[in-house]
Amino acid sequence: MSRTIQVTFDAHDPETLSRFWADAMGYVNPPPPGRELAPGQDPFDAWHDFLRDVGVPESEWNSASAAQDPDGDGPRLFFQRVPEGKTAKNRVHLDLRAAPGLEGEERMAALEAECERLVGLGASRVERREPAPPMSAGHIVMTDPEGNEFCLD
Repeated sequence: MSRTIQVTFDAHDPETLSRFWADAMGYVNPPPPGRELAPGQDPFDAWHDFLRDVGVPESEWNSASAAQDPDGDGPRLFFQRVPEGKTAKNRVHLDLRAAPGLEGEERMAALEAECERLVGLGASRVERREPAPPMSAGHIVMTDPEGNEFCLD
């Protein structure tokens, strides 16, 4: 029997990291329990109103956040505030499939375009690894706004 998973990120700024990964993956930041978002409403504004209404101190409003697949297929991403900083290379990272079915220069051009988009959202480019058939189709190594490594694959 297979299981579903939630991927949890330790973060200094859960809201910012949650926004980044939602944009990177085509996910959404969900509304608060029992609330629906008006068209164009920022989900974090709705969360801030909700948290204020239930008496959560403003200092705790950015203690956790989430991003989820709007189709319900992919894993939920959860972001929790932690006091310690990232001190080493992460042992688990995400590979974003940004060029499915493409090969060679067409694939690398699609990865470069996605890399540029993600840099605009706050990611950093680390390095490009060229295709080396048959073992590697090529990829781009990046980091998210808090330095977590991931690959465009």
